[in-house]
Amino acid sequence: YESWYVGKWHTSGRPTSRGFNDVAGLFSSGGGKFWKEGQRDWKNFPITGYRGWIFQSADGKQKYPEMGVGVTPDISEKFADAAITLLERKPDKPWFCCVNFTAPHDPLFIPPGLGGKYKNEDMPVPENFLPEHPFDHGNFSGRDEALLDWPRTKEAVQDLLRVYYAVIDDMDAQIGRILETLEKTGQLKNTIVIFSSDHGMGCGSHGLRGKQSQYEHTINVPFVIAGPGIEPGSKSDAQIYLRELYPTTCDLVGAEIPGAVTAKSFAPVLRGETDKHHADIFGYFTDTQRMVRTDDGWKLIHYPKAERWQLFDLNTDPHELKNLADDPAMAEKRKSIAAKLAAWQKETGDPILEKTE
Repeated sequence: YESWYVGKWHTSGRPTSRGFNDVAGLFSSGGGKFWKEGQRDWKNFPITGYRGWIFQSADGKQKYPEMGVGVTPDISEKFADAAITLLERKPDKPWFCCVNFTAPHDPLFIPPGLGGKYKNEDMPVPENFLPEHPFDHGNFSGRDEALLDWPRTKEAVQDLLRVYYAVIDDMDAQIGRILETLEKTGQLKNTIVIFSSDHGMGCGSHGLRGKQSQYEHTINVPFVIAGPGIEPGSKSDAQIYLRELYPTTCDLVGAEIPGAVTAKSFAPVLRGETDKHHADIFGYFTDTQRMVRTDDGWKLIHYPKAERWQLFDLNTDPHELKNLADDPAMAEKRKSIAAKLAAWQKETGDPILEKTE
């Protein structure tokens, strides 16, 4: 395979030392000397994300400050432009292209042509909006939470969503340009297209601004896939992990899955052979949050440092508004799900296991 990388690189090494043959539009740290202090985002907040990040060559020796330093309003377009140059090569060998957008990570800016499209008064406030989370969930002092004033107000959340939606709208349009290129070059019908993302921001849900929580609005991430062997328009409630994408993509294209890979392919779900994958999935954040969600719609969250538990029936309470953890009628349900969480913690060697019930 030809393997190409485009966009944000936020891991160790370089793409070319991690299995990629070539890069385009590579965006990473290392441009500190080009950064101008005092820059602010759409709301006039000081910029704290991607300071000094810059477009650069594969080896990082060449920097391109003329393309912008840090996130710019048109950065999604630049990533799409780079991806298109690679796709237009149409190599004889099969190819893999990873395009990593920064959107809608902060700092946020209104993209070109979208000013005024989204208006504050039209933005729906989350059904689980709160002015403040009822307790410190483990990240009250985090950078993301500082990007929205306490207490949260509906007006401030609507203003945030206005820009958040515009940034997503722009990214969607740029992905559309990439798909159009695949179609124009005759490659679309023989290409598997996968879209997913990082965890979404709280944007006022449960009183949170950031993504460091175990609630559905954050722990769930988008996953859309299309291509040969996948029924158009099909949907699945199967529980999967994004880290399982590697064996899954290998499975879909008939490549051998290396023996060292422990993640489980969910290709059978995509092919319609089953509607189940994991009976239970688990989540965590630092030493402050642990979560288990069952495939029959129950979720238990433990906050070891805050000494709090939350139990939600997602079947009847999808927005997680009613905590059933202390309901005597739910004592056995909580106990049985907590046992699953404890077993997983023991199996994975969780260092906070001794602090759980």
